Amino acid sequence: MAASFDPGSFGHPGPLGRAAARRTSKPSAAAVATGSAASAASAASRPVGAVTRGTTNTNRLRRMDRWIVHTLGPALRAARQPPVAVDLGYGAAPWTAVELYGRLRAARPDVRVVGIEIEPSRVAAALPYAAPPALTFRRGGFEVPLDGDRAQLIRAANVLRQYEEEAVEAVWQRLCGRLAPDGLLVEGTCDEIGRRHVWVALGPEGPRTVTFAARLGGLGRPSDLAERLPKALIHHNVPGRPVHAFLTDFDRAWAAAAPYGAFGARQRWVAACTALSERWPLLDERGRWRQGEATLPWAALAP
Repeated sequence: MAASFDPGSFGHPGPLGRAAARRTSKPSAAAVATGSAASAASAASRPVGAVTRGTTNTNRLRRMDRWIVHTLGPALRAARQPPVAVDLGYGAAPWTAVELYGRLRAARPDVRVVGIEIEPSRVAAALPYAAPPALTFRRGGFEVPLDGDRAQLIRAANVLRQYEEEAVEAVWQRLCGRLAPDGLLVEGTCDEIGRRHVWVALGPEGPRTVTFAARLGGLGRPSDLAERLPKALIHHNVPGRPVHAFLTDFDRAWAAAAPYGAFGARQRWVAACTALSERWPLLDERGRWRQGEATLPWAALAP
């Protein structure tokens, strides 16, 4: 019998996400390349990738999920068949996969979410929360086993941060190859309770946008998000690189917007984004800025 399946009913995961966390050395591009060159029989029995630490928490990915529903909602609703979404590397407990299903079904009630983990014990621990065919769990890695289906969404949060930078491009290419023609890969990093988050959105053709998202209450300055840059960018936050220049300008705009703080951090963020848009090609508008987001084309920040 499946465990209780109300995405809003889960309590705090307690020690499960933390005590079961496993530290590993950072995998390299060679490991990903080896997986891509494996025979079909070997790939079926040995998932591509490495075990992550597995740290997770309820509501940790709420900012990313909110953006996904806004951005991908039209494609989900337009899909002729029930769309498939993947939570890749959900960790030591299934909270994020359960929550993703709850949020996506608001846009498309017959959506199917597949939680994929490389560690067998994590899959076994998640199975009591499965509700087939709406929510399922299985073992796998970057090969994204979907029994012939293509994913409308692959969400990979806090996965590549544990890899070497040289591995990122190969993983991106592999995951994008598993997308539906109008599918989306969202890959990024956040803090342990989801207050600060930065992610890259990719289509089948490659990277499209970069989004910065934060809980504005308590934010010192926008560059506080630098420690949560995804692996493709975090080592390039140095003078002379686009991402460093962007965060420097964002901090200046934030400082200049200090008077708006009297009306709340949200108004200050909106004012800072308004000024920043005169120098940088922000893609979103006031409505998204009010959510504590700022999105740019990947090309504006690419190393």
